Amino acid sequence: MAQYFPARMAAFFGALFLGYGAALPYLPVLLDARGLNAGEIGLISSVPLIMRLFLTPMVALHADRRGDHRGVIIVMSGVALAAITSTAFARGFWPLLLCVAAFQVALQSIVPLAETIAMAGVKRGGHDYGRMRLAGSVTFIVVTFIGAWAIEWRGADVVAWLLVATTAITLAVALLLPGRAETAAGEPRPRLEMAAAVRLVTSRPIVLFLIAAGAAQSAHAVFYAFGVLHWRATGVPSAWIGGLWSIGVAAEIALFWWSATVLRWVSAVDLICIGVGAAVVRWSLMALDPPLAALIPLQIAHGLTYGASHLGAMHFIKARVVEGQAGTAQALYSIATGGIGMGLAMIVAGYSYRQFGGASYLAMTALAAVGLVAALMLRRDERAGPVSSDGH
Repeated sequence: MAQYFPARMAAFFGALFLGYGAALPYLPVLLDARGLNAGEIGLISSVPLIMRLFLTPMVALHADRRGDHRGVIIVMSGVALAAITSTAFARGFWPLLLCVAAFQVALQSIVPLAETIAMAGVKRGGHDYGRMRLAGSVTFIVVTFIGAWAIEWRGADVVAWLLVATTAITLAVALLLPGRAETAAGEPRPRLEMAAAVRLVTSRPIVLFLIAAGAAQSAHAVFYAFGVLHWRATGVPSAWIGGLWSIGVAAEIALFWWSATVLRWVSAVDLICIGVGAAVVRWSLMALDPPLAALIPLQIAHGLTYGASHLGAMHFIKARVVEGQAGTAQALYSIATGGIGMGLAMIVAGYSYRQFGGASYLAMTALAAVGLVAALMLRRDERAGPVSSDGH
């Protein structure tokens, strides 16, 4: 089965991001249909972000110590499926809060574990991470179109069953994931102790990496929260809004497809530097309310601001973090980019957009600039050896 490693990983990323593509835009639609007000929907959306700050690293640390990332993924997929199935029948704020929080935290905890398995395959078997991961970008787009059609056809309650179906697919495909025997070459595996995990978290390269990568991804906050609203307010035609989003994702997919070639030219840290550097330029220009013709290349830049920084992050962890700590490092990256980093950036985005409109992109420029400084400092240390439990 080893020769099918890339296909199985691509299938899992595709299945996992079916769930993300259904949940991210349409879960609030379901909650609204269940009679919740905006404040309650906001609270249910924020609770999983807070919970994952603590639970996602704990799950990853447990998987690292067991050396069984596949097994933990299967368990968490089962938890997610049970939780979202309960959501299909739940009514009222508290039952929905419990079910949605369990679903979101379980689903989000799977991502760093899947990335760990994928990067182990890259390290051991020379597989192409970008081509495995791009399947998730493709299915994310597909399911957003399916969700819009399904809601129009059957109403908002269909979202619950769409989420049940996509999560069931995730669980089924998780059973096909590669196990440790296919990624570890059979050598004895050291047990990760808590003290070693603490030294990893506090090591200089990891701190700089988390600041750089976290800033690169979190600087998308204004765009993710208010980009479409602002385009509509500035007169961008509705037909072009969907097209602009597609252009951005297409650029991301193209980078993932050619990632092996790109990584022969530049290092992982260079990619992170390119990502945050492009973010400084992109968000500065977005603050000027550019015309439609300029928005096209700015959306192509999404392949750098998101794609290059994420690709660089994955290969940095592969190259600079020892195997027994990779899941923990992936969880820290997940928290820095999608947890506390994005959460704080969203707060800044909400306040600044209310006050300054499109000029709020300048706050994201400042955040990206912080990330660029950290990335350049990290680049200076690029010749150092793997980050170990001793913090080197």
